[in-house]
Amino acid sequence: MKFKLAVQDKNCKARAGEITTDHGTIKTPIFMPVGTAGTVKAVHQRELAEDINAQIILGNTYHLYLRPGLETLKLAGGLHKFNGWDKPILTDSGGYQVYSLTEVRKIKEEGVTFRSHIDGSKHLFTPENVMDTQRIIGADIIMAFDECTPYPCNYHYARRSIDMTHRWLKRCINRFDSTAPLYGYSQTLFPIVQGSVYKDLRIKSAEFIAEQNREGNAIGGLSVGEPAEEMYAMTEVVCNVLPTDKPRYLMGVGTPINILENIALGIDMFDCVMPTRNARNGMLFTRKGIINIKNEKWKNDFSPIDADSDLFYDLNYSKAYLRHLIHSKEILGAQIATLHNLHFYLWLVAEAREKIISGDFYDWKNQMVKVLGQKL
Repeated sequence: MKFKLAVQDKNCKARAGEITTDHGTIKTPIFMPVGTAGTVKAVHQRELAEDINAQIILGNTYHLYLRPGLETLKLAGGLHKFNGWDKPILTDSGGYQVYSLTEVRKIKEEGVTFRSHIDGSKHLFTPENVMDTQRIIGADIIMAFDECTPYPCNYHYARRSIDMTHRWLKRCINRFDSTAPLYGYSQTLFPIVQGSVYKDLRIKSAEFIAEQNREGNAIGGLSVGEPAEEMYAMTEVVCNVLPTDKPRYLMGVGTPINILENIALGIDMFDCVMPTRNARNGMLFTRKGIINIKNEKWKNDFSPIDADSDLFYDLNYSKAYLRHLIHSKEILGAQIATLHNLHFYLWLVAEAREKIISGDFYDWKNQMVKVLGQKL
């Protein structure tokens, strides 16, 4: 993997760049639709590539490990062959999912034992076997195994946690560097900065991660319930430490406003289930604000979902029709809403990139954040 930094905004730390992988080029800043179990819910791969212009999607190691399982993925030739997506894929390590299984997991130095949410069966994730698993899944970018601390989290727990995450990282690197890709294309390992909302811990972790000199770096443990101001403060602290010549990935973030503010702080890559999950519940993101399509006010509104959008689905289906589909629990409703939200997110980061290149990002960002959170 290679990263080329093209432009940095003169008024903030926003950057435009390009990540090159064996499955294609990714123009940053970028949003990655989440395909947890090998699919972005309610969306065909053709629609992702052609209508939404997704350049990379995300898969989840925990879910893919459990179902369809490693044997099937290996026989298929990896996730790209299994799901028919020929552009880049990133997999997270399963650390966040293990974090969320508070009642059915146990963390030790060796790794994490947990019980499957599907059938209750017992499993062990270690830094080594998570690297092996992600080799089998075959993503272009894979994540180190870490512990994601909750919020709130006391200082002493957070400190012990980052020390273990750093020890796990060294084990991940040793395993990754001593093994080879399985399917004839290269893979890249990203370490993850942790440290909860404690500035000194974030600096310590960022310095350790930077010292590993990998091709890219990630920031984890944010967007887990902390106030947005804390997220931005920790992101700024970490971006001041991480090298500028490598991509920075802020994991699990977030709202359109979160994305713009973090781009301004120097983040290049984002993922979040928000556009897809919220779409299925009737929440639509638009260039003028947020629509809850379930509301009575849209019942007889026959205007396009977002008149400013150039998406085919937005121009051919009205708010009234989409409201009817969502209320009726029709599958097409979830599909249209999901396509709309993903298109909006990909438009947002593409527009941010254009504004960075033209030198207008900072003022544009400040105008947009006043609008995007409005409820219409």
